[in-house]
Amino acid sequence: MPAPDAPATLRAQQFALTRHLRDPAASPAPAGWEERRLQVYRDLLFNNISTLLAGNFPVIRALYGDEWPTLVRAFYREHRSQTPLFPEIGREFLRFIDAHPDVGPPFLAELAHYEWVELALQIAEARPGDVAHDPEGDVLDGVPVLSPLAWPLAYTWPVQRLGPDYRPASPPPSPTLLLLRREPDGSVRFSELSPLAFRLVQRLGEAPTLTGRAQLLGLAAEAAAGDADAFVAQGQPLLAQMRATGVVLGTVPAA
Repeated sequence: MPAPDAPATLRAQQFALTRHLRDPAASPAPAGWEERRLQVYRDLLFNNISTLLAGNFPVIRALYGDEWPTLVRAFYREHRSQTPLFPEIGREFLRFIDAHPDVGPPFLAELAHYEWVELALQIAEARPGDVAHDPEGDVLDGVPVLSPLAWPLAYTWPVQRLGPDYRPASPPPSPTLLLLRREPDGSVRFSELSPLAFRLVQRLGEAPTLTGRAQLLGLAAEAAAGDADAFVAQGQPLLAQMRATGVVLGTVPAA
């Protein structure tokens, strides 16, 4: 029969071991552990996290070069993850960077999000086939249905250009507007959008009960377009193109 204080002792040993594994330089190894075995644990756990993050964030990995292990060690040492799931480690890394803006260049948080969101869309469980829509519906008089696998993204920094050879000290005057979409074959594509196209995609998500015509008239008002009817006529091909590329699945009847 174990001694009455065995659970508390075991818990203390576990905490001592995890503190050491997280930060060997600051936390001594628990008594009674062979150094060779401890080194196996240290290397295995740290290398697993480092390899996983490098796969999720290859541009940041290249950007840091020889300093990459230092960044991973800071994450490993200081961040307390909210989930044990490996696919969620990338999101935890985002939380760490958001909470520690001093760990890298000013664009690091946006670059990390840009790299993470590709994986997030790849593993998203939404299925366009589950969304009611008429693929041949009228994009003006019907209500356009935005694909759940088409995500508009806005960044202060030109995230798609950042890397070891391009590290701007300040952001450009105009934001970077992107559309991320998952193709039927599972591949993920990024494309740049004009401000009007970006806002239209945003509006489709924000007001999913408006007809295409109403969306374009609202966009014309936002843009202070002088001729609303001409704006709608010019916007119809854009909606049709979005449907052709799968950004818009089709339409549903107006209420």
